[in-house]
Amino acid sequence: MNETSFRDRPPKTDRVNAYDEKHLAIYVRLLMAEEEGADWREVVHVIFGLDPVLEPDRAKTVHDSHLARARWMAQSGYQQLLQPRMQ
Repeated sequence: MNETSFRDRPPKTDRVNAYDEKHLAIYVRLLMAEEEGADWREVVHVIFGLDPVLEPDRAKTVHDSHLARARWMAQSGYQQLLQPRMQ
């Protein structure tokens, strides 16, 4: 994942944050990979460019934490994106 930097864990907030907005495409890709039954090791390598053999703990943390945030976005966070924004 060269085009966009990422944290090991996305910020966990009650509201959609700037990190979420910047990484929406990643969240969608993670949800699609989960739906397709893709192996998490392949997913973390393709999406984040991490080698799960060299960094197994970090790779698992990055994958699982971003997937959890993606699920939250799909279940409730997306509603906030539809609300009018205050300037």
